[in-house]
Amino acid sequence: MRKTLFLAAFILSSMMVFASNPTTPVKSSIDIEKSTIEWVGKKITGKHNGVINLQSGELEYDNGRLSGGSFVIDMTSIAVRDLDGGMRGKLEGHLKSPDFFDVANHPTATFTITNVSPGEGGAFNITGDLTIKGITNPLTFSATSGDGSFNADIKVDRTLYDVRYGSGKFFDNLGDKTIYDDFELTVALVTK
Repeated sequence: MRKTLFLAAFILSSMMVFASNPTTPVKSSIDIEKSTIEWVGKKITGKHNGVINLQSGELEYDNGRLSGGSFVIDMTSIAVRDLDGGMRGKLEGHLKSPDFFDVANHPTATFTITNVSPGEGGAFNITGDLTIKGITNPLTFSATSGDGSFNADIKVDRTLYDVRYGSGKFFDNLGDKTIYDDFELTVALVTK
């Protein structure tokens, strides 16, 4: 009887130790020189596009599967690609102003993955917290990950982050000056 109790106690304590030591996720730093974030903003009369840089970031893998990550976006790096000269500088300045992203007071934005679940066709459903201008909202999108890469096409409703300039939700009679609320990001991240 004593042997049986001792053996049961040993097995139970071994199981508790094993259960309390889950695998530690492997973190891979993002290569900010090789990674890209392209943006597109649309309005009634057309659209503009450009790029924005990552300041830092990492992806987490658990048993070889994407499980998390966090990223810091350098909002001061917003650049316009479809215009040249003074028009380019004017739009970049406007995007950095309080009308849009107020980069003087909010030089970075962040995204932290809170959940990763399997999606269709080998993709992942990513949910995380996006913070822009000090305002945090959940964001969900589909992404692919493999061989040290992470790719996603993401739509963000700017009005959730107090970026209201030219929004038909908040201003009447804008006509052809209306700017659509969603902007699009094409994200291609490469790990070191």
